[in-house]
Amino acid sequence: MRAKKSYGQHFLNNEHYAANIAAGLELTDQYERVLEVGPGQGFLTKHLLERRDDFELTVIDADRDMAHHIKRNFKELEGRIILKDFLKLKMAEEFDGEFGLIGNFPYNISSQIMFKMMDNYRMIPEMVGMFQKEVADRILAGPGSKTYGVLGVLVQARYSGKLMFNVGRGNFSPPPKVQSAVIRCERLPEPLVPDEHYGNYKRVVKAAFNQRRKMMRNSLKGILPSEQLMDDEFFQRRPEQVSVAEFVELAMQLEVRN
Repeated sequence: MRAKKSYGQHFLNNEHYAANIAAGLELTDQYERVLEVGPGQGFLTKHLLERRDDFELTVIDADRDMAHHIKRNFKELEGRIILKDFLKLKMAEEFDGEFGLIGNFPYNISSQIMFKMMDNYRMIPEMVGMFQKEVADRILAGPGSKTYGVLGVLVQARYSGKLMFNVGRGNFSPPPKVQSAVIRCERLPEPLVPDEHYGNYKRVVKAAFNQRRKMMRNSLKGILPSEQLMDDEFFQRRPEQVSVAEFVELAMQLEVRN
């Protein structure tokens, strides 16, 4: 079956990498189910099914043709194939407990997949995923990096992440125009931002990086009281110079305007 550009599909064709991605799930003593996003032709799926003693696999794909392909070729997944857009999936209706998240994620929605995971972080102890390398770098970046921004700052408030390995263009069919990377994210024992402050945290972070070349006192003046912005040297810094811990402190200490 041919990949479809509309779904951002690039099928992994290297068995070594597929096996290592499947082996990347480490916390299987904490959950009984795993959800694979975008199984495509099932190249990663077959390696995940080899771990049936560790977890029960469910797959989700918005592409009807691919879902039917999985149904025909993986009889053991009968009743555990979800034909739906992952971004529209209501987790609590599908899973009654925690589960692992994994996939060669469609590059056109990979950032949204991370935001979806964070919105449901209490259900997802860990994630292993293939991303465009640029996106993987953004998720893992620390302050001072050119790739440090909204995605990484939000993810790192709830997960710790690490690079597993990079993957060259030639390991896919069709080859993507970009390099790829596989990362693993593990939920923090306790989130850096309490749930009741997370809305403020997102607003502050997004506002700061919306004008990343400006000082914080300029980029945040639309949502924070001007007297607080002007009285502190902290706000003379640019957002890429501010650590995740400092963004957390800001969200929890400053009252955000409604």
